[in-house]
Amino acid sequence: MSTRLLDEDAASFPEGDPFQEKGDEELLAMALKKPWTYKALMMRYEAAFRRKVREVIGDRPEIDDIVQETFVKVYLHGGTFQKQEGASFKSWAYKILLNTTFTSYQKLKKDDGALVYPEKEHYEAFPDTATGDVETPDFVASVLSRMPGMLGRALKLHFIDGVSQKEIATREKVSVSAVKTRIHRAKREFKKISAFLRS
Repeated sequence: MSTRLLDEDAASFPEGDPFQEKGDEELLAMALKKPWTYKALMMRYEAAFRRKVREVIGDRPEIDDIVQETFVKVYLHGGTFQKQEGASFKSWAYKILLNTTFTSYQKLKKDDGALVYPEKEHYEAFPDTATGDVETPDFVASVLSRMPGMLGRALKLHFIDGVSQKEIATREKVSVSAVKTRIHRAKREFKKISAFLRS
């Protein structure tokens, strides 16, 4: 499935959302049988997805690619989605978006060869959690995306994905003590970047 798979159908697709009376979950199920209808779901979320990616990585040219990749992943994994109490299509799709953004930005930072801090105008919209004990998912994702690759990866695997330190060591091909050191350093880096974003 190409990231531009719907371009060839765009000319024949009606203006607006012809399926506006259908819920997201219902429209996804329809799109799995009739792929051309997926464009309607993309139209609902494209602008919001772009804003969210921009909040996390700043105004970079890769935004379009990240959003397109997210839509492809949502479609390819659409058959595994099951609506549950407290877990809507929207929350599921945004989780894929944030994971895709995080992974893509780690690659961008590696290519750039430096840790990038966006201009203040790009992170003023981040949630202010300075007075709370629990960080919001969006804020956590924005902080992780700015951390050095191996530190952000270790923190995400252990605290978000629930992977044990032993399993992380196996995946990263390092010792458990090395993983513990990375997580310790990652915590300090997380606090430092969090303070920077709130300043």
